[in-house]
Amino acid sequence: MTTNTTADAATANTATDTAGAKGYAPEHTPRLNMAKLAPEVYKAMVRLDAAARQGVDPTLLELVKIRASQINHCAFCLDMHSKDALAGGESVERIIQLSAWEESRHFYTPKEIAAIELTEAVTVLTDGFVPDEVYEKAAAHFDETELAQLIAAITVINAWNRFGVTTRTTPGHYTPGQFKH
Repeated sequence: MTTNTTADAATANTATDTAGAKGYAPEHTPRLNMAKLAPEVYKAMVRLDAAARQGVDPTLLELVKIRASQINHCAFCLDMHSKDALAGGESVERIIQLSAWEESRHFYTPKEIAAIELTEAVTVLTDGFVPDEVYEKAAAHFDETELAQLIAAITVINAWNRFGVTTRTTPGHYTPGQFKH
């Protein structure tokens, strides 16, 4: 998650002016800047994110981050991770189908499906605990270290989503590769 700087705000205003000219709704204003106002928390999240990414396939990681962000309605993270996935060679089709993956399983490998199912179970804990069958399916596709890293990555994107949604971080201005989380 990143936040708007003064230069970003100028770009945002230009984008808003352009969007307004196209008849789009105006861009919302972020509520606050986590990196500036809670810098130690932000830096710790960046470090935690980097640690959680270790050993997780980058393509799989972006799918997990996109799916959690869809569930959590984090527009900023959806923008970021969709752009990073596309820049990394992911297809538009697989990104679009991700929100309906259960009906379009043929776009994903069994390992990716296991990771997506685990992402949903970890993200939506209000539905109950992570079901044994979901965990066991993931454990069949990932060794223990990979599974631990995947769980960490899912947990971290959920935390970033909560920062993004709560602070109303504005989507649309992210450049692929600008920031890794």
